[in-house]
Amino acid sequence: MKNLFKLTLLSVFMLTSMFAVESSLLNSADSKVKVSFEIETGTVGVLSHTYQSGRTEEGATRFDYVKQGGQDVLFPFDRYVANITIKEKHKISLMYQPLKVTTNVTFRDDVMVDSVLFSKGTPMELSYGFPFYRITYSYSFINSENFTLAGGLALQARNANIVFKALDGTAMTVANNVGPVPSLNLNGRYDFNGGAFLGFEVTGLYASSAIINGASFAFEGSILDASLRGGYTLIDGLDVFANFRFLGGTSKGESQYIERNWSETNERYGINNLATSSFTLGISLY
Repeated sequence: MKNLFKLTLLSVFMLTSMFAVESSLLNSADSKVKVSFEIETGTVGVLSHTYQSGRTEEGATRFDYVKQGGQDVLFPFDRYVANITIKEKHKISLMYQPLKVTTNVTFRDDVMVDSVLFSKGTPMELSYGFPFYRITYSYSFINSENFTLAGGLALQARNANIVFKALDGTAMTVANNVGPVPSLNLNGRYDFNGGAFLGFEVTGLYASSAIINGASFAFEGSILDASLRGGYTLIDGLDVFANFRFLGGTSKGESQYIERNWSETNERYGINNLATSSFTLGISLY
C-alpha cells in the first residue's frame, strides 16, 4: 500500500507538467458525469478499546486492548476512495479502509475470552481486524462557487476478525463477524481565494433496535467516522491535504444468530468499544 501511494504521488506530479492550470486532470468542464479519487496515508492511534466475549458474572474478562493488549503505540493507516458525481448534485462514493492491528504481549493476569482461559504469564499474539468497505450516496444541498454542503446515506460492511492466540499453541479463540451497517452522512467544503480549502465529513449512526442495526433482533451499536481536513489546490484537478480523523464504534448485546461456523464465538453476549484518532496526508484527483 505504501509503495502504491508513493508511485501514485510521483505519477501525479509528473502529470501536472502536462496540463495547463485551467485544465482538469480527469474530467472535462461540461461533463455531466465526473470521477475523482482520493488516497490518504499516515498513522492511527487507539484512544480506547475494550472487548468482552461472555458475561462477567460467568467469568468473562472485560479486556482493555490499550492497557493490557499492546495497542498503546501508533499504527499505519491508509484510506482509498473513488467517487462518481452526476450533474454536480448526486455523488456516489466507494471507500476501502484497511484496519488490522497485531500485537504481542505477555498476560499479567488470567484472561477469559469466549470461555477460553489464558493463564497469567502466557505470551500472546492478539489480532484485531476491522477493515471498512463503504458505499455512500450524498446530495448537494448547497453548491456555490466557494461552498458546498451535502448529505445522504451510507452502507458499510462490518467485517470483523478478532483472534486471541497463545504463542505456545495451548489455546486460541477466533471471532469472525460480517454484516451490513447503515448510517447517515454529512460533508462540506469551503474554498478560499488563492487555492486553500477546509473540508469536513461525518458518517455515523446510533441504533438500539432491530433491523436498523443490521440485525433481526435488538442489539445496541454505534459508529462515528468524523474528519476535518485542510488543503491546497495545486491545479484544477489536483488537491493535496492533511486530514485529522476520529473513528470509533460500539456494540453491546446478545446475538440470536444460529452458530454456523467454527470461527464464530461460543458466547452469544459480547461488548466491543473502539475509539481511534488518525493523522494522514493525501491527494485528491478529479
